[in-house]
Amino acid sequence: MAGSIKALSKYRFERCFEELENSKILLDSGKFKLSLNRSYYSIFHAMRAVNVLDDFDSSKHSGVIAHFNQFHVKEGHFPKEASKIIRTASEMREHADYEDFFVASRQEAEEQFLKAEKFHNLVQDYLETMNIL
Repeated sequence: MAGSIKALSKYRFERCFEELENSKILLDSGKFKLSLNRSYYSIFHAMRAVNVLDDFDSSKHSGVIAHFNQFHVKEGHFPKEASKIIRTASEMREHADYEDFFVASRQEAEEQFLKAEKFHNLVQDYLETMNIL
């Protein structure tokens, strides 16, 4: 595997962890909509860390998600639950970012943070088996 691809995957996974930390900080400070956003971006960067190993990237979120689901969930590298985590996080982020008068609850933000944390752990395990981490 090319060193630059490995380094890029590792860098993207580090961004995943940073966003997970940011989500927790925002959750603890009562910024629930922002926490939802950061939980999603943690998942997004984790997907990109995996997708780059296929020499794939996309400027669209839908492309990143579709590739991850097709080549990593359907192929059995990740459980089907991963796809559900992605879908829910994406929907919650869209509500939080674009829906007028959307009020995020602590419970929603906590649930999304925990799902993002689970996704982070799944990707970490995968990247370790691929000798990236």
